[in-house]
Amino acid sequence: MRVLIAAIVGAIIVFIWSAAAHMATPLGTAGVAMLPNEDQVVETLRTNVTKSAVYIFPGMDMQKQPTAEEQKAWEEKLGRGPSGLLVYTAKGLRPPFPNNLIYEFLTVFFSSLIAAIVISRTVGSWFFRAFVVAMFALFTFFSVSASHWIWYHFPTEFICAELIMEFVGYLLAGVAMAKIVPPPAFTSGP
Repeated sequence: MRVLIAAIVGAIIVFIWSAAAHMATPLGTAGVAMLPNEDQVVETLRTNVTKSAVYIFPGMDMQKQPTAEEQKAWEEKLGRGPSGLLVYTAKGLRPPFPNNLIYEFLTVFFSSLIAAIVISRTVGSWFFRAFVVAMFALFTFFSVSASHWIWYHFPTEFICAELIMEFVGYLLAGVAMAKIVPPPAFTSGP
């Protein structure tokens, strides 16, 4: 029961911290910009791109081995620029509230539940166990977000802000969770 309570408390802390970081600090907008000439660009996209997908440009058909000519042409386009990653939804969307908030809370709840289970089995001081929870954020950053920076050129300030928001959020959650969930009690043998 303590693990479940810790997971709920951790999720609430991460959720509130994330909202505050996005709304009250520059972390939420770091590396994010408005699209210049948005109306014209969006109309061009609407007319020419009809399928929802993640688009990489300049593109190359990754399903087949490119010829030397195709590879050279792609490298020239890449060098000339622009290049990018477009997460594109062809149809319109409703404003993201409240469903997205519910889904977001569920994701931080399940993250916190995993962390609570791990620290319930972790021997160590209160601070060490709190730091273990924060290490989950670092693990995720280096296994996912850093790759986005390396391969897809996400803006450095966006990636750094993400690291700060996740690490601080899960460290704060870990502090509370480690207080709620005691370390395992080991008994000595016969």
